[in-house]
This record gives sequence, C-alpha cells and structure tokens, in this order.
Amino acid sequence: MDAVWAWLWGTSGFWRALFWTALVVNARAVFKLALDWKGMLTTCRFVEAAYGRLAALPDEAALERDPTTPVFVHLVPAYEEPAIAATLGALLAARYPHSRLHVVVATREAEERAPHPAMAAPTAELVRRFRETLPPWQQKMLSVVAMPGPGRKAHQLNWALRPEILRPLLGDAHDPARVWIGVSDADSIPDPNTHRWLAADLAAARARGEAERLAYQGVTLSLANFDRLDHRARVCAIQQSSIFVRVSLARLINERRRLAWFARLAARAPRLGRLARPVFDLCFRRSQICLGHHQFVRLDTLQALGGFPTTGATEDSTLGYALGACGVLPAALPLLELVDLPGTREGMIRQNARWYKGVLDDVAFLWQAWRRAPTAFNLAQLCRHVGNKVVEWPIAACVYPVLGFLGWHLAYRFADRPAWFVLGVTAPTLSLALTIWVGGIMTQQLIERLTPWFPRPVSVARTTLQAKFWGMFRCQTYWLLATRGAWRVLWALVRAGRYEAAKTDRVRRV
Repeated sequence: MDAVWAWLWGTSGFWRALFWTALVVNARAVFKLALDWKGMLTTCRFVEAAYGRLAALPDEAALERDPTTPVFVHLVPAYEEPAIAATLGALLAARYPHSRLHVVVATREAEERAPHPAMAAPTAELVRRFRETLPPWQQKMLSVVAMPGPGRKAHQLNWALRPEILRPLLGDAHDPARVWIGVSDADSIPDPNTHRWLAADLAAARARGEAERLAYQGVTLSLANFDRLDHRARVCAIQQSSIFVRVSLARLINERRRLAWFARLAARAPRLGRLARPVFDLCFRRSQICLGHHQFVRLDTLQALGGFPTTGATEDSTLGYALGACGVLPAALPLLELVDLPGTREGMIRQNARWYKGVLDDVAFLWQAWRRAPTAFNLAQLCRHVGNKVVEWPIAACVYPVLGFLGWHLAYRFADRPAWFVLGVTAPTLSLALTIWVGGIMTQQLIERLTPWFPRPVSVARTTLQAKFWGMFRCQTYWLLATRGAWRVLWALVRAGRYEAAKTDRVRRV
C-alpha cells in the first residue's frame, strides 16, 4: 500500500487529472450558485410584476358574465389533518364566482374506521363540521369524498376525479377543456386571487392567439408556520422556500423564454432549426416537476394522462415528467401560497426521504418514456434526473466540500504554473463565497421582498444578531438534513430491499 501511495504521489498525470476534476466540479458549483441567484431575481420580479397588475384583473361579476370563464375543481387530499379548516377557509374565500369553484376534500375510509387517537375526529368529520358553520352558498362549494381501500395521495386525487363525483358538480354536459383541476395540500394557504388570475391569463393568451395553456405551477413558500419554528427550523424554512423560488419557478419562466427564442430561430432559418433541434433539446430543455400543491391542470389533459400517476411515492414530480413527455410545459403562476414546514429535525429528514424515494421511482418512468420515444428530449430528462438527483442528492454535501479543499491543496502543488494556481484557488474560493452570499444572504433578502404579498401576515425578518449570524452561516443545515433523508432511503433499500415513504405527521404539530 505504501508503494502504491508513493507511486501516486510521484505521478504527475494522476495529480493533473485530479486537479482538473476538482476544478471542473468547483467551477460547476460556482455556475449553479450564480444561476440560483439569477433565478431568485427572475422569480421575485415575476411575482412583483404580477401583484402590481392585480387591480386590473376582472372582478367576480365580470367573470360571472363571461361564458368562457373556466370552472375550477380544487382538490385537497387529506389524511389525519387536524387543521384542515384553515386551508378550506382560505380556498372558499377565493375572489371568484361561487358557481364556478368547487372544493373537494378527498379523505380515506381507513381513517374513519381507525381515527388518530390525538385527533378530536377523523378528517372527513372535521370537514363536515366545518361545512355546517358556513353560509349556504359556501356549503354548496364544498364537498368531501372518502376513498376505500389502501392508496397514496395520487389514489385519493383520482378517486375524487371519477365521473360519479364530477357529474353532480359540473353537470352532464360539462366540457373538460373548460374545467381545471387544482391541487392544494391540507396545510396550504393560497392567495384568494389565484383563480381570478388564472382566468385572466387564459383569456389574455386566447386574445394574443397563443397556444392553449394546459397546466400551471404556482410559487410555494414553506413559511405558513414560521412563527412557531425555532432558529434551526426557520433557517430550513427559508432554504426550502428558496428551492421553489430559485429553481422550480425560475426554470419554468426561463424554459418558456428559451422555447420562444428557439421558435423565432426556427422560423427565420427552418433548416438550421431542424438540424439544431436535437442538440437544443438535449442540452437546453428539461421537464418541470410539479410540486403537488398550488398546481392546476386542465381536465382533458389530465384525463389523457390517465389521471395522477400512481407509480411512485411522489405523484407530483411524476406528473411533471408525464406532462413534459407529452409536450406540455406548465406555465408559471406568480401568486403565492404558504405551506407548513415540519418543525422537527426528524420531520424534515422524513419529508426529504419521501421526496428522494420519489426521485428513485421516477427513474423507471423516465426510462420507459425514453424507450417508447427515444428522442433527445426524453434522453436528456433521464440523464439529468439520474445525474442531478439520484446521484448528486446523496453525495453533494460530501463531494463539494472535499473537492473544494482538494482544489485549494492542489493549486499549491502546481504553484509553479501561475495560471493553474490562480484557477485552482479562485474556483473553490468563489464557490464558498457564493454559498454564503446566495444561500445565507440573498435568499433571505429576496424572500423578505415577497412578504408584502403573502396570503396572510408572516414576518420572516431576522431581528436579532444571533438570528442573522445563524441564518447566514447555517444556510447548509437544510441540505445536510436532505442528504440524511436520501441516505436513509438508500440504506433501507440495501438492508430490506424496500422503503415505505412516510406521511408528514401534522397531528403532533397542532
């Protein structure tokens, strides 16, 4: 072994390869952090512009008179949800014609047979009790269905979309192209103008002669219970919210811009467009995952997909990939929705473990999508998913710090080459600086910029020196917990061959 290490230490080719590997990884980290920074700015400007135009949206009376106004069936899958009344109250307070908005809570019969001992009543009974407190016109907007047998969230959603449920709500002659299916979690607090904004955007797209919108994904922030969290959990709440701001929504916005740019190029140079299309799809296109809440899909599009996917632990991400495989790109919805963050370390680990299990389940879906249609786009989605999520998610918290330190160390090994030395020192230094700047400082500032438009008042400002210090230098806490969640799944698969994704327990948080 000593001889091997002596040989490696004296082999310049080995250290050169390691130097350039570390340099590429560190440069990629710098590039991704810079993109995240730009993505946050893009999303914040998008949200601010939309709220600035909110007063110009048509009011409820105008929407009621317009025969093209869409009908919304807003689904709330729920299981052991003691505080579901807050979500239902927020949905029923929507500024939208009452006859064109239906809220359906999908529960499970199993909960009514064996209710949680810490709850006053099963979720379905809580919904019925809440419904009795409403005025008659709101009672007509709210209904509850119970799914028999086992199943996850996707099964509950599909149960609520059966013709026997939709027909009494929409009538026998309803047009699926005018019906939109919305989804919110049982802890969601949406903006009351959401449905009004969607109706106005659909009308504006028709007036401009644009292609029909078939799906939307809105901005979601994990800040609904921010005032009940400790310092560590507040840092994690900001970081989890930043994922949706700087990644999910920013990618939706930028993807549409890239497609519009390429469409103009193909129109001006059709032959070049045909030749460049596979390269463009392979290098610059990506499917956008849905988030499982604050999302809207047109009923006919959802029916063409066979309903919400039931093959994985997370139906939302699979739905996004299914839409992408069919050529549907969700539009970005700028209005805000607040959801809870698990308040304990164990809760956050379990939540991320469930998400990572969904990542693993999506590999099979993307593989089958590529086998059915071996296009550059489908290949790109499969490769990016495996590389950026399946592989990078569990190891990033270890690989980036190690290669950052290695990059500094190897820079001094090649100090006799000034250009190499400067590159070797600069890349990990910039990576570390941007980690603190983007994750610890800019993320906080930009989330605070959005607070005037939260659906309900929440203060996320860091008012003490301790909060500012920990928020800045513990910005990686959330990612470390996410890594632990991923390894929990992998370890369970190695030991037992399976991992059962656990539901977020909200009973113990009320």
